[in-house]
Amino acid sequence: MDTARSSAPARVPGTPPAADRVYAHVKQAVLDRTLPGGHLLTEGEVADELGVSRTPVREGLLRLQAEGLVRLIPKRGALVVPVSPQEVEDVLEARELVEVHAARRAWTVRSELVHRLTPHLLAMRRAAPGAATWDFMAADRAFHAEVVRAAGNEVLAGVYDSLRDRQMRMGVLNLVGSPERTAVALADHEAQREALLGDDEAAWTALVREHVRHAGDRLRAVRA
Repeated sequence: MDTARSSAPARVPGTPPAADRVYAHVKQAVLDRTLPGGHLLTEGEVADELGVSRTPVREGLLRLQAEGLVRLIPKRGALVVPVSPQEVEDVLEARELVEVHAARRAWTVRSELVHRLTPHLLAMRRAAPGAATWDFMAADRAFHAEVVRAAGNEVLAGVYDSLRDRQMRMGVLNLVGSPERTAVALADHEAQREALLGDDEAAWTALVREHVRHAGDRLRAVRA
């Protein structure tokens, strides 16, 4: 019997289930590196912090283990999986494959895609001057995800989301920490949207590929 269950507060109507809250809370801490690689997280500390029993904590941690973010250690807790140099290379390679393939598929619906990208580009412009890092990152990620979804493959879209999650904890926050880097990223996205208004598919695909590769080069430099 889970003795902590009886002391856990009742769920407030409209709030996410406890396991979902655990999953979201711990995942965010892993991605923004509040919980760094190598940190051992116990079920008890998560349960106490969120005011839930250990059962939903286990459920949330199991989901994170399936995503490769933590590794459960019996009777000890969950180890935040450190990022290896090989993982960095694997993620960057996979991201390029997914995004370039999606860009080719999305070309056939480029008129619609331009309209769907515009709000994300506007959000990036609004966030850039004030160095609103999280806002800029969210808009940047939404821009790319829109292109991938335009390919019409939900499995691919799910893979892409997982890749961006894994890349975030590799130090990607440092990439938008300066006005110069933010300006470069914004200019890249402006150019991609402009290419969709033209009739040169090869130019559009090349811009997508170059942007992903340059982002990878900057990430490697940050981690070096």
